[in-house]
Amino acid sequence: MYRTSFPITLAFLLAAGCVALPWERTVVEGTGPDELLKLRAGPGLGFRVLMGLPEGTVLRRKDCVTEEGQLWCQVSPVDGPGIEGFVSADYLSSR
Repeated sequence: MYRTSFPITLAFLLAAGCVALPWERTVVEGTGPDELLKLRAGPGLGFRVLMGLPEGTVLRRKDCVTEEGQLWCQVSPVDGPGIEGFVSADYLSSR
């Protein structure tokens, strides 16, 4: 009984908006057509660049932190869930 009722209950709670997801969907915006947003290993310019993200890339946003007056968010590309890093919040927008 428990195995069949749990997925149904979870689906109902998610649909009703009663359960918060540990991430929020966001999109890379404002970089321009020929520029890439740098995904960094940590929250700040001093961390190494892991990869560049083009405009329109859909991300999962987790926690955000402020470092030296700049807001950095921990993200993971939806199409690359094994990849995770930090980007400047200035280039993120919810859709």
